[in-house]
Amino acid sequence: MALFNKILIANRGEIACRIMRTCKRLGITSVAVYSDADRHALHVAMADESIGIGGSTSAESYLKIDTIIEACKQSGAEAVHPGFGFLSENADFALALDKAGITFIGPGTRAIEVMGDKIESKKLAATSGVNTVPGHADAIDTPAEAHKIAADIGCPVMLKASAGGGGKGMRVAWTLDEVEEGFTSAQNEARSSFGDDRVFVEKFIERPRHIEIQVLADSNGNCIALGERECSIQRRHQKVIEEAPSPFLDEATRQAMGEQAVTLAKAVDYQSAGTVEFIVDKDRNFYFLEMNTRLQVEHPVTELITGLDLVEQMIRVAAGHPLPLQQQDVKLSGWAIEARVYAEDPERNFMPSTGRLTRYQPPVEGVLTTDHGDGRVRVDTGVFEGGEISMFYDPMIAKLVTHGDTRNAAIAAMSRALDQYVIRGVSHNIPFLNALVTHPAFIDGDLTTGFIDEHFPDSSGSKATTENAQTDQAKPDIQNIAIAAFAQLIDAQRSAQVDNQLRRTHTAQETAALVALVKGVTESVAVELTEPAFATSDARQNGQNAISLRIDGNEIQLSSDWTPGNLLFDGKIIHPGDSSESYVVAQIDRAATHWIVTRAGKSQSIQVLRPEVAALARLMPEKAPPDLSKFLLSPMPGLLVKISVNEGEAVKAGQELVVVEAMKMENALMAEQDGVVKSVNHEEGASLSVDEVIIEFA
Repeated sequence: MALFNKILIANRGEIACRIMRTCKRLGITSVAVYSDADRHALHVAMADESIGIGGSTSAESYLKIDTIIEACKQSGAEAVHPGFGFLSENADFALALDKAGITFIGPGTRAIEVMGDKIESKKLAATSGVNTVPGHADAIDTPAEAHKIAADIGCPVMLKASAGGGGKGMRVAWTLDEVEEGFTSAQNEARSSFGDDRVFVEKFIERPRHIEIQVLADSNGNCIALGERECSIQRRHQKVIEEAPSPFLDEATRQAMGEQAVTLAKAVDYQSAGTVEFIVDKDRNFYFLEMNTRLQVEHPVTELITGLDLVEQMIRVAAGHPLPLQQQDVKLSGWAIEARVYAEDPERNFMPSTGRLTRYQPPVEGVLTTDHGDGRVRVDTGVFEGGEISMFYDPMIAKLVTHGDTRNAAIAAMSRALDQYVIRGVSHNIPFLNALVTHPAFIDGDLTTGFIDEHFPDSSGSKATTENAQTDQAKPDIQNIAIAAFAQLIDAQRSAQVDNQLRRTHTAQETAALVALVKGVTESVAVELTEPAFATSDARQNGQNAISLRIDGNEIQLSSDWTPGNLLFDGKIIHPGDSSESYVVAQIDRAATHWIVTRAGKSQSIQVLRPEVAALARLMPEKAPPDLSKFLLSPMPGLLVKISVNEGEAVKAGQELVVVEAMKMENALMAEQDGVVKSVNHEEGASLSVDEVIIEFA
């Protein structure tokens, strides 16, 4: 049975590129659609054909059903893969394609409709014998009704939009006093995001894990479970780190969850790849949350442990092919971890960061050697160096995925790959991701959906990287100092070769005694060359330079092929005391006389100077940053949808001041301290830019 000749991908970014790679391997012509903002996007360049479909916003382009169907007809595409988001779970879109004689690569419209409605899906799950969370299954009309139901169930409760997804339209009420406000906020966000303001209430499971089962079904009645994914590391109900399998499940629970997922899929005659999400308590009791009738963002971790290409299987099922394996054939191999790399600013409460990627160098895909064994690296991306992160769409840059024989190998490969990921021009969350995967609780597998709130409590992790760096700076990192010294000596050697200098620069050999000044550390660190710098001829023959150092009494040898201007430092460290070897990867930036070394989620600012220069440097005053405590600044571009205070009003710390909407998410900005509102500089409905003053305090 033949596959399709031409497929249109009704999506953008990394998932469109991901689908195109499978189409190319299968010999299928791919057609991209693009908005005005995406005219020069990577998915457009990768496609065999491309068609413009409208303006920059999603409503003007990727959500226009008639325009996408017209693009199918214009290109001759026989089928459409929707990816995730946009129209991927829109039953009207699937129905319109069917009427036009175009195959929708996904499940039937009944499955989309029933599973897309959280209320109806829970009713079906309950009648099918699938475990469900205690709660009120019907939509609630008023805040007062929500309050009454919450009182009956008992707090905490979750207020959830029926048509919700991606964390939108969800609020947790820990006390009855929070129920009515949470209901109104969830309802408003649901109306704005989905055009459906129905909200229901269910019991909130404390210290839960979010574990989901991947299912795959064909049109012949065959349905199998492909193991689970642990998706508990979340922020604002958005997944941040995913892995497969879960470090928590035993084989009995895995089998039981898989059986219930298959039962639910068969109840709606499911055909395609889909995901059944469960919430799991500390005793491994599991309850149905929802079913996603599409390809999941985190599908690569399942692909790496099963060896299956889920996009290929979706295409084959849509073309009428049977599944290539039965349940007993499913074998899980090794461990895979995925980290979502976003253009967002951890120092601004993870607000989206837009702009041009002035440098973009993802890790090399393939085998990566670590101290825990070899790992495999995969990068699913939709951007390129010189490209732009647009304000109109989700700011995902890439999904970084690693696979190893063991969980520790996958974690080690992830940490090292994150260190290798070079991004400049926009803020990003890579240091925060590395802080997560190297946290002792993560390594131990002690995970809950509250992991970030628990271990990075300040603004749900917004200051985690800074605080971790400040804590670690109390003990200078010997390896970071070695890297900075290596860079300083290479730079000095290069400077010494410049002709016509007014005063000859000290060469590397003349700077045997050095001092390292680490920002945030009171005491200086002695750095001594124990041999002439870069004197190892064997190392130079291999394209490497090598130095032997004594740093604060620690003997260390470091070799690398790093040269000035390279943002990535990749080297090997030998400890002469025990002859042990290890690999070190860091990013290194020059900032005036400082080297900024970033490794394992932390950055340190280091100066490596001659002793007499270091003594003078300590006398230099530091310029204090401007005092912005009297202003409320917009942390992102967005729409001012609500002003909660008036001029002259006294406010308390923690009180809501305004609500700013960006990318259909409502962000409440709170007072950081007690004060009095001097002026409100904008009206509701105003468009705000980053750092624009919204409120001034007296």
